[in-house]
Amino acid sequence: SSVSVFFSVSNSILQCQGYRGVIKDYPGADPLRDVEVLRKAMKGFGTDEAAIIEILGSRSNKQRVPMVAAYKTTYGKDLFHDLKSELTGNFEKLAIAMLQTPAKFDTSQLKEAIVGAGTDEACLIEILSSRSNAEIREINQMYKNEYGKKLEDAIINDTSGHFRRLLVSLCQGNRDEREQVDINMAKQDAQKLYAAGENKVGTDESQFNAILCSRSRPHLRAVFNEYQQMSGRDIVKSICREMSGNVEDGMVAVVKCIRNTPEYFAERLHKSMAGAGTKDRTLIRVMVTRSEVDMLDIRQAYQKTYGKSLYTAISGDTSGDYQKLLLKLCGGSD
Repeated sequence: SSVSVFFSVSNSILQCQGYRGVIKDYPGADPLRDVEVLRKAMKGFGTDEAAIIEILGSRSNKQRVPMVAAYKTTYGKDLFHDLKSELTGNFEKLAIAMLQTPAKFDTSQLKEAIVGAGTDEACLIEILSSRSNAEIREINQMYKNEYGKKLEDAIINDTSGHFRRLLVSLCQGNRDEREQVDINMAKQDAQKLYAAGENKVGTDESQFNAILCSRSRPHLRAVFNEYQQMSGRDIVKSICREMSGNVEDGMVAVVKCIRNTPEYFAERLHKSMAGAGTKDRTLIRVMVTRSEVDMLDIRQAYQKTYGKSLYTAISGDTSGDYQKLLLKLCGGSD
């Protein structure tokens, strides 16, 4: 039919443009029909988890988010509340995460990272170093609206020293976003970093901060290459020699995220599942936030770095309905 031709054409356009997510818009999805299925799955005795997994796992974020309003309009009830009373544990957390806009979910994750028991520094760095300027500005706005104070102030109250400065810089959302790279400028920045670290007694962290948080990603990738050629050492190794603690972890994460974002997220996923116990907050966050961005690339990076597919790793580390919904976000085995 002409409809399916349209979708195969638009899907192939997506591929040409290089859509690297795995969750795509579901043809003809209708939030009013979808919430009917959800309501039926939750009504009466027992819950039809399979129906919930099917609906949430086959709709894109912009098709899932309107379900919340459609549910309230149709049934006069809060979808989040009903899901929470029907589901439990990580499956519940994952379902709730998938029904929020990206900015709303990021905001709640940052809030939890700051106010929870002990600060989740890695979560703060992960979100602030991987989002675009526009996304960070939206997060700032939403944080203020939801929690009545600025994200920057929350960070200042909860962190200290050079790590605090790094986070405050990242949450400005003022990174240069130009694509073109001036090699001479990249050389100059590489020299500045060398002079601020390896080439002096002590370290000038603020120079690292200024360059890593304000320059464009393509420019910084050139800077890292120039640095390697000039100093004979990888920038990550230099940071590890020069810094320690949270600021070291933070700077290393920023470099890794800018150098190769999918590889950075593959590492985040690997660490969330390695060793005893799963860091489910990290696993859920990365799977939800990257499923429509670069999950295909993350899967490739995972396979290459860890010698097994992400699908296999998730299957081995999780179980039940939680596992089934995560695997939908993973999108297949490699």
